[in-house]
Amino acid sequence: MTANLAQCQKLVRKAVAAGAKALFLPEASDYIASSSGESIALVRSVRDSIFVQGLQKEAQEANIHINVGIHEPASNGKVKNTLIWIDNKGVITQRYQKIHLFDVEIKDGPILKESASVEKGTDILPPFETPLGRVGLAICFDLRFPEISLALKRQNAQIITYPSAFTVPTGLAHWETLIRARAIETQSYVVAAAQAGPHNDKRRSYGHSMIVNPWGEVVAKLGQEYHEPQIAVAEVDLDLLEKVRREMPLLRRTDIYPEV
Repeated sequence: MTANLAQCQKLVRKAVAAGAKALFLPEASDYIASSSGESIALVRSVRDSIFVQGLQKEAQEANIHINVGIHEPASNGKVKNTLIWIDNKGVITQRYQKIHLFDVEIKDGPILKESASVEKGTDILPPFETPLGRVGLAICFDLRFPEISLALKRQNAQIITYPSAFTVPTGLAHWETLIRARAIETQSYVVAAAQAGPHNDKRRSYGHSMIVNPWGEVVAKLGQEYHEPQIAVAEVDLDLLEKVRREMPLLRRTDIYPEV
């Protein structure tokens, strides 16, 4: 976690140099364990996490907001996969717990069972005001379920985040398609900060962090190759967002199907 904090501190410096108001970091930025037992052994509360405390200090000193995925202890002996918002005073103001867990068994391939060590969340966090606009939080596998993003859009989210650690096969098949779909159907900016490269002998992440605008255009993108921590930078144009929503009105027929 000390090494991961050091990498995130590099990203903070790059974000500040680029003039960014907020830095979006991936899912599980504090650690990715090789087993459920290791994950449970490593987890710390935010009060005891050198990783979280280090980023709180960075946010305050750099006057930047930080959105970062971490692990927190759960009451049932598991961990929570959470996404926190640290404001520019270093205060954790928002917390979302991942709702959809990645339980996949691939024939002749890896078995990934997130629910073995992770407690699933039970609530969609309402969008909240930031210097960039109204932000709604989701995490990685939530990307495959449009109900969350639609619920956030109904509450006037303007930016939706999907910090991730996508596998390489699923990333190659679906990553960009899903991100662009969520942006188009909600007419929102989508910020998808992604882990890249190998974590251990068992696991590698797809990378390709990207920012997509409300028209579904990729306005910033990184690659898959990992050499050192990188950032993708884009401007959030709320005038464009309002133009898209005004000129392409999505009038839902909730008299026929339920409102999400």
